[in-house]
Amino acid sequence: MPRSEDCEPTRRPTMADVAARAGVSRQTVSLVLGDKPGPNPHTREHVLRAAEDLGFHADTAAQLLRRARSRQLGVLFTMEHSLDPLVIEGLYAAAAGLDYSIVLSAILPTRGVRQAVDELLGLRCEAIILIGLSIESPSHLTKIARQVPVVEIGQHTGGAGIDSVRTADEEGTRIAVDHLIELGHRRIVHVDGGHLPGAADRRSAYRGRMAEHGLSEYVEILPGDYTEESGVRAAVKLLSRSDRPTAVFAANDSCAEGLLHTFGRAGLRVPRDLSIVGYDDTRAAGMSYVDLTTVRQDATAMAEFAVQACAERLDEQRTAAKDVVLTPTLTVRGSTATP
Repeated sequence: MPRSEDCEPTRRPTMADVAARAGVSRQTVSLVLGDKPGPNPHTREHVLRAAEDLGFHADTAAQLLRRARSRQLGVLFTMEHSLDPLVIEGLYAAAAGLDYSIVLSAILPTRGVRQAVDELLGLRCEAIILIGLSIESPSHLTKIARQVPVVEIGQHTGGAGIDSVRTADEEGTRIAVDHLIELGHRRIVHVDGGHLPGAADRRSAYRGRMAEHGLSEYVEILPGDYTEESGVRAAVKLLSRSDRPTAVFAANDSCAEGLLHTFGRAGLRVPRDLSIVGYDDTRAAGMSYVDLTTVRQDATAMAEFAVQACAERLDEQRTAAKDVVLTPTLTVRGSTATP
């Protein structure tokens, strides 16, 4: 008499079965089911899902699966960029909308990228977002992207697993220079951002746009960075000269504020004696005592893209890299006028 299938003994699934189903090694399965560090969040969830589907230690697998995802996005930032607070605010809002949370890790003179990243990974962050960071070793960034998704804001390094969103800095520079030229300025100095993200494109675009207007003889670039102190240094240098420019295109809004305050203390009136254009359109730029004409970067849009990119990679397993370039606009306020 044939034996009923209901009476046939069922073989208990083994760790090897879980490994085969998940497409990983038995060692990886052991690490995941033992809740040990090592496997990345995506692999961990994949293994736990396979274990639960097979009924391997079902209760334990289900419990670990619920704990496997932290739904935390790690954010690396510096204290140098005036746009960072707006971007971070946007990241919190965008993350909350997709049921993720944000973990911040600052880059400081005594605290490098590697240490900051290791801390975020140790806190089980599922992806890393970098705001305006100039990475000296792109290979290190690629290595991070092999562990978790990486999104760059304000920079495009490229590479597998790395998404990016940035402003078209050439276009931003063009509209800033054109605005000053349309007002009648010719002697336009650019205080640049040194090696920082976006600075090289702005520097090159400034030279190019001045040349297109036949003003190559007036091209002058002063070294700077994205801090108020760099604006102070540039202003002091310009104040020592008799052949001062009639306008300055600053590296960013913080640099522009340094210029404004230093010129003001020296008795120069902006914009009557000298016009200034910033870059970023921070909250401070719109304050009545600053009233800065500036190139606006859409911090909210950049933040929303970054969080969405992380979610697509984590929740939808997207693998193709994305690079989004946003169009800047000019916000005209009271720091520019005819010479």
